[in-house]
Amino acid sequence: MRAVLTRVRRAGVTVDGNVIGSIGRGFLILLGVGQNDTEAECLKLADKLTGLRIFDDDNDKMNWSLSDIGGEILVISQFTLYGNCRKGRRPEFLSAARPDTAIPLYEKFVAACREKGFHVETGVFGADMQVESVNDGPVTLMVDTDTL
Repeated sequence: MRAVLTRVRRAGVTVDGNVIGSIGRGFLILLGVGQNDTEAECLKLADKLTGLRIFDDDNDKMNWSLSDIGGEILVISQFTLYGNCRKGRRPEFLSAARPDTAIPLYEKFVAACREKGFHVETGVFGADMQVESVNDGPVTLMVDTDTL
């Protein structure tokens, strides 16, 4: 699995002109599922991301976690994180999982974050979404389960 995590002051997602999810301070997570990803990797990624200490403490050091600041999470499915741009000018997405594999792992990731006590909002898997965020810092990290 691949995730692009951005520390945000607020974020939201709109589908067909309707806001379907919004958060205050916390994480916007763009989540991609690869063909060979497993539930174990999904749980490991949820644990890793929700435990990251990337919020500033009283001394302006990245020392506080999402739980320390009472943060929220917005998770957006993002198969394009598996885009391969090596050849030509149009990316191919053969490494991205098909929906029958990706949807359950996406949902498991969301559930794992909720089980940790976080308020989690989501987009709609496979929908044309408009995502807005006010980045904080900006702080943006890329995390891949292949490197955990």
